[in-house]
Amino acid sequence: MEVEVKGLDLSQANWRKSSRSGPNCDNCVEVAFVDEAIAVRDSKNPTGPVLVFTADEWDAFVGGTKDGEFDL
Repeated sequence: MEVEVKGLDLSQANWRKSSRSGPNCDNCVEVAFVDEAIAVRDSKNPTGPVLVFTADEWDAFVGGTKDGEFDL
């Protein structure tokens, strides 16, 4: 497993999944707050790719989600 992304050491990351995900989540992600970054990965593929966001990028994403910006 790659534990460093964009210079960010993820070897000790505390990955968390929403309590609303349920035991059989098909489309869930995990989030870890590491140093000044926010890392996101697919919970079904923990050794796969990781997206890394700055705090400002994360805030914009969460705000857009709350405002319905990504509703289909």
